[in-house]
Amino acid sequence: MMARLRIWLLAGFAVLVGVGALRAQEEADPPAILVADQVFITADRQLIAEGNVEAYQGDVRLSARRITFDRENGKLMIEGPIRIDQGGTITVLANAAEMDRGLQNGLLTGARMVFDQQLQLAALQMTRVGGRYTQLYKTAVTSCHVCEDGRPPLWQIRARKVTHDQLERQLYFEDAQFRILDVPVFYFPGMRLPDPTLERATGFLIPSVRTTSQLSTGIKIPYFFRLGDHKDLTLSPYLSSKTRTLEYRYRQAFRLGGIEFEGAYTRDDLIPGEDRGYLFGLGSFGLGNDFTLDFDLKAVSDDAYLADYGLPDLDRLRSQIGLTRVKRDVAFAAALTHFKSLRDGENDATLPTSVADLYYQQRFFPQGIGGEVRLGLNAHGHNRTSQQDVLGRDIGRATLDAEWLRSGIFGPGIRADWRMGLSVDKFAIYDDSNYPPEVTVTTPRAALALSYPMTRTTARGATHYLEPVVQLGWSNVHGGSVPNDESAFVEFDQGNLLALSRFPSVDRREDGPTLVYGLNWSRYGPGGWQALATIGQVFRKTADANFTETSGLSGTSSDLLLAGQLKLDKGLSLTGRALLNGDLSFSKVAMRGDWTNARSSIAGSYLWLGTDPAEGRTDPLSELWFDGSYRVNDRWTASANLRYDISDERATRAGVGLIYQNECVTVDLSLNRRYTSSTSVEPSTDFGFTIALSGFAVESGTANYRRTCGKS
Repeated sequence: MMARLRIWLLAGFAVLVGVGALRAQEEADPPAILVADQVFITADRQLIAEGNVEAYQGDVRLSARRITFDRENGKLMIEGPIRIDQGGTITVLANAAEMDRGLQNGLLTGARMVFDQQLQLAALQMTRVGGRYTQLYKTAVTSCHVCEDGRPPLWQIRARKVTHDQLERQLYFEDAQFRILDVPVFYFPGMRLPDPTLERATGFLIPSVRTTSQLSTGIKIPYFFRLGDHKDLTLSPYLSSKTRTLEYRYRQAFRLGGIEFEGAYTRDDLIPGEDRGYLFGLGSFGLGNDFTLDFDLKAVSDDAYLADYGLPDLDRLRSQIGLTRVKRDVAFAAALTHFKSLRDGENDATLPTSVADLYYQQRFFPQGIGGEVRLGLNAHGHNRTSQQDVLGRDIGRATLDAEWLRSGIFGPGIRADWRMGLSVDKFAIYDDSNYPPEVTVTTPRAALALSYPMTRTTARGATHYLEPVVQLGWSNVHGGSVPNDESAFVEFDQGNLLALSRFPSVDRREDGPTLVYGLNWSRYGPGGWQALATIGQVFRKTADANFTETSGLSGTSSDLLLAGQLKLDKGLSLTGRALLNGDLSFSKVAMRGDWTNARSSIAGSYLWLGTDPAEGRTDPLSELWFDGSYRVNDRWTASANLRYDISDERATRAGVGLIYQNECVTVDLSLNRRYTSSTSVEPSTDFGFTIALSGFAVESGTANYRRTCGKS
């Protein structure tokens, strides 16, 4: 058995065939190591290594059958099969190679270059020039699996010459043909594509075809501009017989934050002669000392634009800039918000479109009385552009609040939670003759809640948690009446069961004594499934007219709150909440279900709301949402979505999709229908088609979709 020999080479094998040469030269060249079954020097001073030859330098590894170095002419002859791996991202395969002394220039025959173990370039001949450029002649490029039986790949690019610029990480094609199943489809005299190791490069992105009943058939061709390491711009012309649209997106990252803007400029036949478009913007910055500045901008030219162009289905646009700071014992938030309604029948002039909010709270832990003290300041103001009496009402409010909380455990494990507080609300009211210009409201409050948490573990390891709870609360509202602008819609759920005021804002507060009872139960099993349930009800001395009929809180006794959740280890999750009134009928029902496994994903929601003129519903509302996908096999995935109005017995939205994906191509087909109509939006059908070739983007392929070469 021949002994393996190891020698240190003065020449750098990392630049062999030039793969990774420039990167290695940027740092001090590490030593190269050669390992072979035999290494000897001939009489004419040739160094020969043969038998399982392997050379290493840095992250480059070379394997060959035989290497011969001729010292006189400085040539290095390598006999294959040759394999060169560069850091797991680039692999070169060849039958034979001849390199110069510096290993910067050379010729390889029967060569193939593979990027990310997917995109492969096969050539009759490969040359290295200047340690930077790799030139391949009579080349076939594809990311599809190539079968040895001679069958052509699904797609390939044939080119007379391909040059790989290792420094810029770009591929340049000359006299190229794009072929599908070896049938020429397109011809390109020259084109440039990034190699898969480049994460961001200027160039075209995946085009898409979109057909709608309103805009006809159009094509969208996005082009990406790399403006630096931290910013970029994407322009996407969208052209059809009925629209000329330029979409854009700009992104920039800063040391302490980032911004992103997207939008479009449109001239179309839907509203002839007018400029249309939209602009959305997001940003977040850390300002130091734990302060964060955020902004969210939304603007649109007309009410129908988002629906016409398949953009997010928003019926109100909210633009906001805010400053926040949250620490362990202090919280601060300030925001300016502007609203624009896209709903039919809503007039922005009579809506509070401009809103300002300020919130501050500090916690203290006094040693003398124990517990926790919270001091807070809350300011709010909203403005309507209309000056009309009542309809143009504007309001400003400032609230000072102090609260003391303390809890303890006594007896057999009964937990007691005590709270006392006082709030002072100052209102300024404009453009409403029904109310005085200024109103002050003071509200002292107190509550004592008792709960008895219990746990039990079964013989199989499941843990049950049971907690009955009862709370006696009191509040006393002093002062004049104010308009209800902020608390128009109330939700009664397990989150505010024990609250002293269940209105969403402090412009309304509950008045008088209340009694609350509830029961919480949960179960956690070692098998992975769990269940939770809550039941509760509120009793008060006098009914509060500010609560609507379907809020569940009108009358002296509230509706019975029923809430629960079930999670199974098989990927099934069910969540539900309902309000059951005294007639044993439901005023509100909301349910959500999700089921996910290796091949399927299904999600659905059901909502039922009873008649309530105070909330703008003269008829019951009942809707069903469904969204699901099914992986038919390793290549095909089908999806569907539906929004159905049960009350009107008609669908409002529906869609289906089909995706084909293998290791080298992704085809995405979608069909969506919007059935609803209004004065600004017409029903429409949207057909989308996108085809993407894998291999020219980072992490674009996966072995899960590898093509097989069997006969079937």
